[in-house]
Amino acid sequence: MLDLKITGASLIDGTGAEARTADVGVKDGRIVEVGKVTSPAARAIDADGLLLTPGWVDIHTHYDGQVCWDRELAPSSWQGVTTVVMGNCGVGFAPVRKGSEAFLINLMEGVEDIPGTALHEGVGFEWESFPQYLDAIDREYACDVGAQAAHGAFRAYVMGERAQTLDAATEDEARLQGQLTEEAIRAGALGFTTSRTMLHRAKSGDHIPSYHANRMELSEIASGMARAGAGVFEWISDFADIDEEFGLIETVARVSGRPLTFSLMQADQKPDMWKDMLGRIDAAQAAGLNVRAQVAGRPVGILLGLEGSIHPFVAHPSYQAIAELPLAERVRRLKDPAFRARLFAEQPGTRNDLARFIFAAFHKMFPLGDPPVYEPLPESSIAAHAKRSGLAPEEIALDFMLENEGRAFLYFPLFNYTEGDLDNARAMMTHPHTVFGLGDGGAHVGTICDGSFPTFMASWWGRDRPHGRLPLEWLVMKQTQNTARAVGLHDRGVVAPGYRADLNLIDFPKLGARAPEIAYDLPAGGKRLVQRADGYVATICAGDVTFQNGVSTGVLPGRLVRGAQGLN
Repeated sequence: MLDLKITGASLIDGTGAEARTADVGVKDGRIVEVGKVTSPAARAIDADGLLLTPGWVDIHTHYDGQVCWDRELAPSSWQGVTTVVMGNCGVGFAPVRKGSEAFLINLMEGVEDIPGTALHEGVGFEWESFPQYLDAIDREYACDVGAQAAHGAFRAYVMGERAQTLDAATEDEARLQGQLTEEAIRAGALGFTTSRTMLHRAKSGDHIPSYHANRMELSEIASGMARAGAGVFEWISDFADIDEEFGLIETVARVSGRPLTFSLMQADQKPDMWKDMLGRIDAAQAAGLNVRAQVAGRPVGILLGLEGSIHPFVAHPSYQAIAELPLAERVRRLKDPAFRARLFAEQPGTRNDLARFIFAAFHKMFPLGDPPVYEPLPESSIAAHAKRSGLAPEEIALDFMLENEGRAFLYFPLFNYTEGDLDNARAMMTHPHTVFGLGDGGAHVGTICDGSFPTFMASWWGRDRPHGRLPLEWLVMKQTQNTARAVGLHDRGVVAPGYRADLNLIDFPKLGARAPEIAYDLPAGGKRLVQRADGYVATICAGDVTFQNGVSTGVLPGRLVRGAQGLN
C-alpha cells in the first residue's frame, strides 16, 4: 500500500528530460514508483492536466532567526520551495558568547534588514556553539532547512570587539576559526559563508566583520573545511580589486578542495564586469577548481512604498514629520495640495549616495503593478510617465504609491537592469558554471521580496517572456537537481525512485507570483514584505501535502538537514 499516488501528471522530473505523462507512487517519504503505477494508495491525486515537478530547492535564504518562531518559513514555502538553505552572506547567530547576542542582532538587522526588535524577542539564544544552534532548531517545519556557518559570527566569537574594528586575526585566532568550521560541518552545516562587500554593514553602520579578512585567515577556514571533507563555501564581494579578490577565491577553493560559489550581478557602475568574472570562472574550472557563480534571473530590485522601509520622500522633512502616523492618515496628508507643494519643494535630508541616487533616478523607477512586472519597459518608467503627462516625476511617483489606499509599490531594479531588460541576466543564467540563487527569502523584509524567484523563473522565462524564453524542463532542472547538488543534497531535486518525495503539482497556465504586501506578523509586531503565488495546486514535502491551492494544511514534515545527503 502506497502512502500517496499521483496519476496522469505531465512530469518534468528535474533531470532536463522532456516532459512526459506519468504516475508517481510515494511510500515513507520517498518516491518508489514512476511510470504506470497500479499499486493501491491511501491517498490518490488525479493530476490530469497538471504539471508535476520536484520541489524547488532555494540555496540562498536568511531564515536563521525566523526558524526560531515560524514553522511555516513563509514566504518561501508559499512559492513551492521544499528546501531552504540559510546562513548566507556571512551573517548568522552561532556561535555566540553570552553578552554578545546584541552584536549579532545588530549585524543581521543592518545586513539583511530584519527588525532588531523582532530578533531580540524571537531568537532565544539558548546555545553557544554552532552544533548547539543546530540542536536548538532541529524541529518540525513546512519544508526542509539547511544551515551554513557564518563568518561574521565566527569572527565575533573568536576575536570579540576586535572583529568589529576589522583588525587582522592572529594566527591562533585564524586557526581557531578553522577548527570551529570543521566542528560546524561535522555537526551538519552545509557550508561556510563570508561577505566582503561594503554594502553589508551592521545597523550601527560598521562594516561586516569579515570585510577585510586576509588570505591567512581564509586559508585556515578552508583547511577546516578540507579536514571535514564536506561542505560548500559561499562568498560575496564587491570585487574592487578583481585580481586580488579572485585570487583569494582560487586559494580558498584550492585549499578546501570544496565547491565555492559567489554572487554575480550586473552593476550599473561596472556594467561589463560580470563578463570578466564568467571568463575567470571558466579558467578556474579548467584548472580543476569547482568555482561557480550564484546568479538571479530577474533584477535584484528594491520595493519603494509608504508601508515599506524606503521611498522617494522618506528623507524629506515634511514626510518625516508624518512618518509615524497611521497609513490612512499619511495617505490623507499626502493627497493634500498644500502639503504636496511643500514636500515637492524640499530636498532629501540624507548624505547617503546610494539613497540620493535612488530618490532621483526616476528613469529606473517603475510601477510594480498587480500582478507584478519584473521586466518593465523603459516607457513605463516614472520619468517616461512624467514626460508624457507634463507633470513632475515626484508627483507621478507619489500618485502611484497612493494607489490601493497607499499600499502600492514602485519597483527600482538595482542590479541586472543596466540596459533596461534581462538579456544579460539570461546570459548569466545559461552559462555552464552558474547556479540559481540570491532570492534572499526571509531577509530585507522592508525593501526586497525576492523569495518568489522560483515561481518567476518558471512562469516568466518558461511561459510569459515575449522573446528569449528558456525550455521549462531546463528551468526546472536548474532550481531542483542543480541547486540541490550545489549544496551537497543528492537525495532530492529529481522525481525518480529512491529520491525524497518533495514535489510541486502545478496548474501551469495559472502559475505566477502575486503582488508583494506588508504583513505585521513578526515578533514584537514587526512588519515584513510577503508574497503569495497562484498555480500551486499542491506542494508536497517528504510525501506529505503541506499546501493545497496556496493554503497551508498544517502538516509539518520538514526537518533540519544535517550535512550532505546521498541517495538511499
